[in-house]
Amino acid sequence: MADEREKNVYFAKLAEQAERYDEMAKYMKMVAEDGKELTVEERNLLSVAYKNAVGSRRASWRIISSVEQKESSKGNNSNSEIAKGYREKVEAELQEICDTILQLLDKYLIPSSQSGESKVFYYKMKGDYYRYIAEFNSGE
Repeated sequence: MADEREKNVYFAKLAEQAERYDEMAKYMKMVAEDGKELTVEERNLLSVAYKNAVGSRRASWRIISSVEQKESSKGNNSNSEIAKGYREKVEAELQEICDTILQLLDKYLIPSSQSGESKVFYYKMKGDYYRYIAEFNSGE
């Protein structure tokens, strides 16, 4: 099993270099689901993967929301509706990613963490992802 874990960590590093953060997150999710405490390096890889997977979509969400509001204020309801549909698609992707990392934190990462440092790291991550959910649910 350690072989599989090392392979997944290596794939995550490759995905990071290629800036393929969704794949990086997938590999680090498999490492986390192993149930063993993550090393500092693994913890940082997991954090980078999910931060970037969410970050690009948060930026997209802001842009699309702005376009939607501009179209609506111009009275262009057709384009506003198209933008709204697209925004909702991005919101669904954001929600799915946030739900995934929050489940990993609650089910595997926080229970397996031994040090105070790792617990603080994971609880901060948990707060960050709830904040991201609040941002797009409140429309900010």
